Amino acid sequence: MDQTIYLVTLIGTGLFVAAAFSSMIAFRFGAPLLLLFLAIGLATGTDGLGIDFDNAGVAYFVGSIALAVILFDSGFGTPLSVLRQAAWPAVSLATFGVVLTAAIFGTVTYYLTELDWLESFLLGSAVASTDAAAVFFLLRAGNLHLRERVRSTLEIESGSNDPIAIFLTITLVEVIAAGADPEANVLALDVLQGFAIQMVVGAAVGLAGGMTIVRLVERLHMDQGLLPIFVLTLSLMVFAAGGAAGGSGFLAVYIAGLVAGNAQIRAVSNLKRFQAGMSWLAQIIMFLVLGLFATPSQFPAILLPAVALGLVLIFVARPIAAWLCLLPFRFARNETAFISWVGLRGAVSILLAITPLLAGLQDGRTIFNYAFIVVLVSLLVQGWTIGPLARRLGLIVPPRIGPLDKVELELPGSAHHELLAYTVAVGSPVARGERIPRWARPSLVVREGRSMRFQDAGRLAVGDHVYIFVPDRYPRLLDRLFATRAELGPDDEDFFGAFGVDPSRPAAELEAAYGPPLSEDERRLTVGGLVRERLGGHAEYADRVSLGPIELIVRDVDEKGRVTALGLSIEPAAPPPRVPFFLSAGELRDRLAALFRRLRRRPAAAGAAKPAETAGPEGD
Repeated sequence: MDQTIYLVTLIGTGLFVAAAFSSMIAFRFGAPLLLLFLAIGLATGTDGLGIDFDNAGVAYFVGSIALAVILFDSGFGTPLSVLRQAAWPAVSLATFGVVLTAAIFGTVTYYLTELDWLESFLLGSAVASTDAAAVFFLLRAGNLHLRERVRSTLEIESGSNDPIAIFLTITLVEVIAAGADPEANVLALDVLQGFAIQMVVGAAVGLAGGMTIVRLVERLHMDQGLLPIFVLTLSLMVFAAGGAAGGSGFLAVYIAGLVAGNAQIRAVSNLKRFQAGMSWLAQIIMFLVLGLFATPSQFPAILLPAVALGLVLIFVARPIAAWLCLLPFRFARNETAFISWVGLRGAVSILLAITPLLAGLQDGRTIFNYAFIVVLVSLLVQGWTIGPLARRLGLIVPPRIGPLDKVELELPGSAHHELLAYTVAVGSPVARGERIPRWARPSLVVREGRSMRFQDAGRLAVGDHVYIFVPDRYPRLLDRLFATRAELGPDDEDFFGAFGVDPSRPAAELEAAYGPPLSEDERRLTVGGLVRERLGGHAEYADRVSLGPIELIVRDVDEKGRVTALGLSIEPAAPPPRVPFFLSAGELRDRLAALFRRLRRRPAAAGAAKPAETAGPEGD
């Protein structure tokens, strides 16, 4: 019997096992996971163990299918609440930000390399989008509890900016291959028209495909083991249909995931677990294939300009694009600086750099090598520093609740309901005697291997397993009841204030007690309303508002964004470091207004001084 099949299987499974072990190392040390996957691929490729893989078509096909799986999972796991909170800044970064980054990077590329203008902008388009897998992993692996709006903006941007970069890259490849005149006005019109068609058609196919997935899942009573495979297959059909109809298949599959994931379809917990596993599998396959496709022996010839371009992308192109895109929104300087830094490049950039090879461009391999090195520089410089920078900029907030041991179970015929299994932890409210609310339906308690009815169990004890049947949109109160206290450390009072303040009390009482200057309209508000007013109408967990000698800290908000708990600090904590350059729109407006006031004063002062100068000689 031919031994080739066994050898190929052994090598392939060995690579997957190595990738799985590398993920454990990455989670332990916070290393960029994509970097480890690429390193495994490079180590086993032509210049490593000698596996010769040079098929650009296969690499691009495998990478595209894997990316479609990842994008569907990204959309499926993005709640509408998160989307509403950060949609506009994220969309701004995912569209205008990609174009600005490609333009700035392409301009610098032209002057640092031997590539012409179109090829330079092609390389800029390939590396213009951030990588969803790298961003999601580093935010999770670093256990970073960021401000919700910052995290939401980063996640939505990284999940939705791929279609723009893909469109720009493919368009420029087609233009270069056709030998079109880059100065022709008709070219710009064609690009804009093609972009509009791709986005509109892709969005329409995604909406229709997402609603079709929801309808089929609800109406077809499939086996629980077959249903996740069926949904994954439908998502790939949406991806193919979007591309075949002349739209963006990647945008279509992402929107289909958004629609399906927010429709609360049947067996949603099983689907999420299955898709999480498939997303990991897709990432490993894509990264290993792209690592195998690269040829490191070709890197030294372009190493210096490529590293310089990587640094330009990190320190110039991305920060300028992020600042301009976030300027109209209410982001503080440190938040804008952090968002600009978390612009990791990854597998999508390498995948797009394969398209010049598919089109047979003369400098296709050079463009691919440049993109590969730029991605490595991004992961090495940015991937290791996200956690320390977030702490330095004061963006880390304590978790709302502590560790929680919970399992969501699906039951046949229980549409829109879930069976939650909690384990009673030491120090949790239920372990201290807090009662479970009546709207929850605890049905079973397992204690020391024995099952009993909840009514017969008495007071819950540490280690008990409690099974509760609830609607799928259960309040967060259950999680709080079964979670241990969040581990804030010795700076608990420093962060949330020495004592609490009732947000429903009148703000005038706050002024009478501590003397912060309030306007007449502010005195009529409640303390919670005053905080929201000072924050521009929207309060988040851990927001801080300085009022003269005191500082109010938002300890919690409800589902509607109303402040439900406040802390008060007599000695406000030191503000986060002031980051240069990243002025917000409000700061920029104030500085321009101050400059105009100074300019107006100068002519007036000069006019007042002139009579005094002429009066002296006349008096003499």
